[in-house]
Amino acid sequence: MFMELKFEVYAKIRKPIAEAFDAIYNPKKLSGYFTTGGASGPLDEGKSVTWEFADHPGALPVFIKHVIKNQKIVLEWDNTEGSNNRVEISFEALDKNSTLVKIKESGWKKEDQKSLDASYGNCMGWMQMLCCLKVYVEYGKNLSSCSDSIYSVCIYLGRN
Repeated sequence: MFMELKFEVYAKIRKPIAEAFDAIYNPKKLSGYFTTGGASGPLDEGKSVTWEFADHPGALPVFIKHVIKNQKIVLEWDNTEGSNNRVEISFEALDKNSTLVKIKESGWKKEDQKSLDASYGNCMGWMQMLCCLKVYVEYGKNLSSCSDSIYSVCIYLGRN
């Protein structure tokens, strides 16, 4: 029996839903804390963009499948198996000044160590992204490299 490799991570962002959404949708803001090598465009439905990371060689193509402003962004990108994974980013207003941002990723078809490692790596990456998003929108701090910033996030949040 095949065990589907998938995960969900989430974080409470102490900003209104429109600000949390825009920090992911807007390429200038996204590049300030996550796509440290740049994002080629906004996450508009039906478009393709590229994301670049300081710690990852080359541009990653991202295909935007569905967008509902201030509610959901669905994208696909290549996985290690030669097919696409589906990433769903959802936004839920907890009150007028805080938002729950959830990220789900699925699509690995093989039940092998390479796919398992890739899913764990992506899970870690999305959790880092949420931590960096939190610091960026709540404290106005631009962590220059999300890949090594979890330690920095923990220290920064511990001081405030």
